[in-house]
Amino acid sequence: MLFIDWNPSIEAFRIGSFAMRWYALCWLIGLLAAYFIVRRLYIQQKIKETLFEPLFIYCFLGILIGARLGHCLFYEPDYFLSSGQHIVEMLIPIRFLPDGGWRFTGYAGLASHGGTLGLIITLLLYVRKTKLNLWTVLDNIAIATPITATFIRLGNLMNSEILGRVTTMPWGFYFLQAGPMGTEPRHPGQLYEAIAYFVFFFIGWHLYRRHAERVGTGFFFGLCLTLIFTFRFFIEFTKDVQVGFEEHMLLNMGQLLSIPFIAIGVWCMVKGKKVKK
Repeated sequence: MLFIDWNPSIEAFRIGSFAMRWYALCWLIGLLAAYFIVRRLYIQQKIKETLFEPLFIYCFLGILIGARLGHCLFYEPDYFLSSGQHIVEMLIPIRFLPDGGWRFTGYAGLASHGGTLGLIITLLLYVRKTKLNLWTVLDNIAIATPITATFIRLGNLMNSEILGRVTTMPWGFYFLQAGPMGTEPRHPGQLYEAIAYFVFFFIGWHLYRRHAERVGTGFFFGLCLTLIFTFRFFIEFTKDVQVGFEEHMLLNMGQLLSIPFIAIGVWCMVKGKKVKK
C-alpha cells in the first residue's frame, strides 16, 4: 500500500494523427529553458545578440547527435557496429525489418555522457566561428545545463526507463509499463536525478549572482561537471543494469564514464579560482 503505481501515458497530448510524447516534450522544455537563461546571461554580459542567435542550433545538434552516438557506441557497440544497416540505424531513427522494410522508432537510446561530449565539440565549433572566449561560452552554458538535465530525466521517468534496483523504501515505484521488471517496487532513480539537477541549477545560479566575475575562468563549467557527474557516479548504485555486460562489472558504464568528467570538472574549478586571484 505504501508503494507508488507508476503507469502514465507516454503521450502528453494528441492532435489528430500527431502525438507529442512526454519524453520529446521534456527535451524541448529543457532546451528552451536553457535558451532563455543563456540569452539573459549574454544580455547581462553585453555580448552581441547576433553572436547568440546560432548558439541554440549548435547546442541542439551537439546534444542530440552526441547522446545518440554515445548510447550506440558505449552501450550497444556489438549491435550497431555489426553491419552497414545497423550503422544507418545509429544515425537515422529507423529500424530495418527482416522483410526488407523499415519502421520509424525515434531515438530510443540517448546517453548523457555522449550528449556532454557532443555539446562540448559543437561549442568549440561555435567559438571558432564567433571568436568568443571559449571559457565564457562554456561557463554560460554550464549555468543553464542542470535545468535541461532536470527535464530530460523527467522525460525518462515518464517513459518508465532507466529503472532503479528493487527497493523496500516506501517511495518505491511499480513501473507498470516495464513488463516483468515492473512487478517489484524499484528506486525512481530518474526522479532522484531530476531533483538533484534542479538543486544544482540553483546552486550555480546563486554563485553566478554573487560571483559573476568568474564567468570566463572555467569555474562554472567545472562546477557543473563536478556536481552532475559526482552525483551520477553515486546514484548509479541505485540503478539496475542497463545492458547485459554490466552485470559482472564492479563499476557500471555510467560510473566509468563519469570519472573523467569529474576529474576535468575539479581541474576547471581549481583553474578558475586561480585565474580569479
